Amino acid sequence: MELLFRALADRTRLRLLSLIGKDEVCVCYFVEVLKMPQPKISRHLAYLRRAGIVGARREGKWIHYRVIEPKDHRAADVLRNIREWLANDREMQRDRTRLVQMCCAKVPAHLTAAPKPAFVIAEV
Repeated sequence: MELLFRALADRTRLRLLSLIGKDEVCVCYFVEVLKMPQPKISRHLAYLRRAGIVGARREGKWIHYRVIEPKDHRAADVLRNIREWLANDREMQRDRTRLVQMCCAKVPAHLTAAPKPAFVIAEV
């Protein structure tokens, strides 16, 4: 449980959880939305994976991340409450809006082959 709280104590990791929402998102989109270097984003995602709240799936050279429910029911409750709070936070909503706009607009050249996330429209 301590690792979960340490994972949730970082603003960038909270922003990543918010961006994922109920979707599965390629790491390349996190880099674009958050304007951070890919290695830094990957370190934060690895921390979330070690905490047991994010899973990954590889598709060719792309890695997709999704939120997974912790096995411990108390940890799952904490994560669920944090995600509800994130969904209502203005800054997190702005991040999410940028992600949706990026995926629906003309894609930058370096992302042309990147798989777009499948969004749950109700969250946007």
